[in-house]
Amino acid sequence: MAEEMRIVLRNYGKIDPFKLDDYLAVGGYDSLKAAREMDRFELIEEVRAANLRGRGGAGFNCGAKWSFAYQTEADQKYVVCNADEGEPGTYKDRLIMEGDPHSLLEGMAICGYAIGANKGYIYCRGEYPQAVNILKQAIAQAEEQGLLEDFSIEVRQGAGAYVCGEETALIESLEGKRGEPRIKPPYPPISGLWGKPTIVNNVETFANIPAILENGAAWFANIGTPFYPGTKIVTLTGDVVNKTFFEVPTDTTIREIIYDFGGGIKDGKEFKAVQIGGTSGAFIPAANLDSIIGFDHLVSIGACLGSGAVFVLDETRDLVDIAVQIAKFFSHESCGKCSPCREGTVRLQDLLDKINNNQGVAADLPLLNKLGKVMSYSCFCGLGQAAPIPMLTTLEHFPADYMAKIG
Repeated sequence: MAEEMRIVLRNYGKIDPFKLDDYLAVGGYDSLKAAREMDRFELIEEVRAANLRGRGGAGFNCGAKWSFAYQTEADQKYVVCNADEGEPGTYKDRLIMEGDPHSLLEGMAICGYAIGANKGYIYCRGEYPQAVNILKQAIAQAEEQGLLEDFSIEVRQGAGAYVCGEETALIESLEGKRGEPRIKPPYPPISGLWGKPTIVNNVETFANIPAILENGAAWFANIGTPFYPGTKIVTLTGDVVNKTFFEVPTDTTIREIIYDFGGGIKDGKEFKAVQIGGTSGAFIPAANLDSIIGFDHLVSIGACLGSGAVFVLDETRDLVDIAVQIAKFFSHESCGKCSPCREGTVRLQDLLDKINNNQGVAADLPLLNKLGKVMSYSCFCGLGQAAPIPMLTTLEHFPADYMAKIG
């Protein structure tokens, strides 16, 4: 791990997450103090100049998003942290919340000052009770010391719905409603929680903010790829020697992640495919191993960085069978609001099951491809749009796995 560059995880394993004094001893909350001495517009421009882009999956410029809420007049504004980490194989946000909770709180408080909000919420998945406990203690400590001043933060727990990772579905859930995505526009920075301007950013995004203010926008912008600068926390699983996590600059290649940090394919087997970005991510063949993990570079090869989960598969793995399991996941997690997703995820699962059970015919493959492409542009939110990506990319790059099961 000598080539790691830890910015978000700079304090991980070095401080006691239950002790505020440990965080203060390494300069904790100094960035918040400095931010409060800045003009709000200049603060937002500093974040914009750093070109920090969302670490939750969408990759939108953080400073630009903040500026929309800053410019919107309202009697109340909100800061919401998306900690609904529902992507299988992903646990980067849990690492931050359990290892360095105050960096998240400080980032949220800086955002609150920047846009003029005095209320923050952390929406954490219900399966993270330890993280919730640590966050609540950290909030109590920061409030007791007066570090957050007039900015208050509450932790709210979700009920395990994957769709609540989508920001408007998350907002609906926060309001006590069924977690379903809203029509956009208006976007949350204009009309979000209870109709008020709301910034929704990921845990990893907020945790970058104190370091950016401490070291400057130019410092951050010069790390990694210029179009998606900084670092990314990667969670590595699958058929690799080292199943682990690490934080690397965004110009790191997929090959370096698998063979340098991951130690290569376990048991001396050959590489077959890698899925990046969680369960909704594309399956990438060996031909693209030298691509860097920067957001735009992955998009250029038909993939997406997403949550930073990297799932490696060796030569023995059946990609049709894996596609079936993923299709079942999305069929179960669809909120049912729109018919392309509600019906499409079920039909996708049925077709893949048929092929996987050696009952498919050649005509099923173009039908799968057509269904997936229609879903990718007709579904209401990112869940349905991304659900067919694993199938579409395995069908494109590994057609032999499908043809072997066609009668």
